[in-house]
Amino acid sequence: MSVAATDTMSCEWTRIDRLASCLSESRRGQPVGEERIEELTRIQQQVDAARDGVLWRGMAARYDLERLDADILAFALAPDAEPRLGWMFQTLQTGTASAYPSAALICEMLGLEQDGISVFHQRLDGRAPLLRHGLIEDANGDIYAPLRATSRTQSELLGWKANRTAPKGAIEMPVTGTLEELILPEGCLQTLREYLMWIRCRDVVVGQWGARITGGPVALFSGPSGTGKSYAAEALAHALGWPLYRVDLGLLVSKYIGETEKNLNRLFDSTHGEPMMLLFDEADALFGKRGEIKEARDRYANMEVSHLLARMESHQGPCILTTNLRDAIDSAFARRFQAVVDFPRPDAEARSKIWKQHIPPRAPLALDVDYQMLGESVVLTGGQIRNAALHAAYLAAGEDGEVDLSRIARAVWAELGKDGKERIKRSLGSLVNHLPEET
Repeated sequence: MSVAATDTMSCEWTRIDRLASCLSESRRGQPVGEERIEELTRIQQQVDAARDGVLWRGMAARYDLERLDADILAFALAPDAEPRLGWMFQTLQTGTASAYPSAALICEMLGLEQDGISVFHQRLDGRAPLLRHGLIEDANGDIYAPLRATSRTQSELLGWKANRTAPKGAIEMPVTGTLEELILPEGCLQTLREYLMWIRCRDVVVGQWGARITGGPVALFSGPSGTGKSYAAEALAHALGWPLYRVDLGLLVSKYIGETEKNLNRLFDSTHGEPMMLLFDEADALFGKRGEIKEARDRYANMEVSHLLARMESHQGPCILTTNLRDAIDSAFARRFQAVVDFPRPDAEARSKIWKQHIPPRAPLALDVDYQMLGESVVLTGGQIRNAALHAAYLAAGEDGEVDLSRIARAVWAELGKDGKERIKRSLGSLVNHLPEET
């Protein structure tokens, strides 16, 4: 447990310990004395002060928690943090082998009356935050079943490393790029840095300064294929130390009415408030302008998009959407972005830097390879340059030679042919002189 978490949660464990002692004495017919009541009052004041701190307040804001939710979480988490409390719970729950408290025991320890018990059970409903956001394990409505905190709660309140699994409908992407490696205009880089501020400073602006809670932050990355949109998402996730998940829309969109919404709900519920980044790649396919309604399916498709917009707006966590066609994004959705970054095709200077960045640093490089010449010769995107640089390196390795202009020319020529369009040799610029005649 981190030092901050230990300081914040220690009064919670003391309060639970004293409440357990009071319940045990009460069951034996011993009245709770004034001295014990005064002690509980002092401890409760400490708990209230701790819950007004950054740790609890930030969690309450992320998951829309109420005071009773915090009580439930503290009780469910207590055996993990303080095993002695687990033994106390087990002693108070005769006939059970579990060290975790049941809903019935917590209600008794809190001294709840009938109305309070009714509200308590409402907070354990599947639609309420604790279960909807995966903060406690589902007891299936059994008031005598043990309530356990999930790894998400252990991570949030104890600082323990959470068990990480990919949310359903998403695929984890490797996070290798860094912001320092991005070759973009300064304006784009500044917008990316500001987007990080939206994520890193949320607890300050919302939790401490009391700003109105908004979803996201959501960013739109637009630009032609290969200009670095996905690479920038990797770099942001790397800067945060968070995993990056690419949302596979093919796994979420269903032809059956109502299934798409259910799939989206599961995705956002399982990732709400989690330290992870969601990437909706080529999002214009789903988030495009909502069409004119001509038949029932068109009406329902619009409902799916509207539902997605609403969920993304309320989702607590960064989402990045990429598109090759910014004009295809519905203006009603565009207003919800906290950051918009237009990724341009790299100019000659940027292309030269990208060539230098992607030719393997320890590869045998011919003396006549001039990065400035490469950047000026052929108009390629960053993705195309990356592919061509690797292709040339593999040619050199396979032919036991150097990365020279001939192999680079062959690699670029192959890259230009990938789109199926007719290639013109003069498009190689100065590299055309190094392209073998038989190519």
